Amino acid sequence: MLLTLGLFLGSAGAIYLACEYFVNGVEWFGHKLKLGATATGTVLAAFGTALPESAVTFVAVIFGKTPEARDIGVGAAMGGPLVLATIAYAVVGVALWCNRHRLQRVDRIIRVDHQRLARDQSWFLAIFVVKVGLGLVVFAFKPLMGVLFLAAYGLYVWREMRSDDSAPEDETLEPLKFRPGHAEPGLRWVVAQTGAALVVIAAASRVFVSQLESIGVAFDLPPHLVALVLSPVATELPETLNALIWVRQGKERLALANISGAMMIQATIPSSLAIFATPWLFDTPLVVAGAITAVAIVYLWWLFRRGHVDARWLLPVGLLYGVFAAFVAWHFAP
Repeated sequence: MLLTLGLFLGSAGAIYLACEYFVNGVEWFGHKLKLGATATGTVLAAFGTALPESAVTFVAVIFGKTPEARDIGVGAAMGGPLVLATIAYAVVGVALWCNRHRLQRVDRIIRVDHQRLARDQSWFLAIFVVKVGLGLVVFAFKPLMGVLFLAAYGLYVWREMRSDDSAPEDETLEPLKFRPGHAEPGLRWVVAQTGAALVVIAAASRVFVSQLESIGVAFDLPPHLVALVLSPVATELPETLNALIWVRQGKERLALANISGAMMIQATIPSSLAIFATPWLFDTPLVVAGAITAVAIVYLWWLFRRGHVDARWLLPVGLLYGVFAAFVAWHFAP
């Protein structure tokens, strides 16, 4: 048990440290590619950190030999967006609130393009409603519908890459950690740092999830509680830590762009894989997960649509994940 706890804490620390290098590297990568400031978060950072959990879904649905194994992939495709729409946004609110004095802010207002974020929530909600709707019906050509989700993500990336927004003047690009003494490091160093950080994040995330499952067994937690509630939190840890790091640097725009982009990936790519390879039929917990995710997105859309968001207003959305956890515990209670 001591070894399990040591690996659990050690892997969490490794993920955080690797995320420090990743967010620094991906900012430089976006700078080198001359991408819009927000596109760096929504496309580059989100795609990089979403790779581990997308790989989990891919392995589960493509190579899973039993229905239970493939159900893990379906659960991951639904659990990821729920965690991001609730816990990740709440973390941004808490981090900005707690770091207000260190950042020398006179208020708790989130400095982002509110209308753009509201539009992202609209995109996600439209795709998510279709995704959940497909899980409630049966028809012969359902697997072909997976193509639509891939096309939707392609359209989203095309729109983001065309954006030419620039970073605010108070957001400084810190020196590349691999080359701290160079004002303009070479692209190969940027790629090396970003790639190395991703490898560490992926490896440490696998260890973190496996140790979490071991802790669940040791404490005799219900398997469904671990699979549906705890594991999604673990697999979305990189995005959450990225957001925490960027907020501590006063870059909540990048933090929220990373979460928004990761949500779009989770709503499309893992879902398309699961739709291709499984019946994609939801049981009660997955339906409830979809409903709570939709409520969270509507709330976030309403907040950003107003154009003036206090960091404290993001905290209530995190409570929705507690509601889901309580439901799962009740639903599977003996």
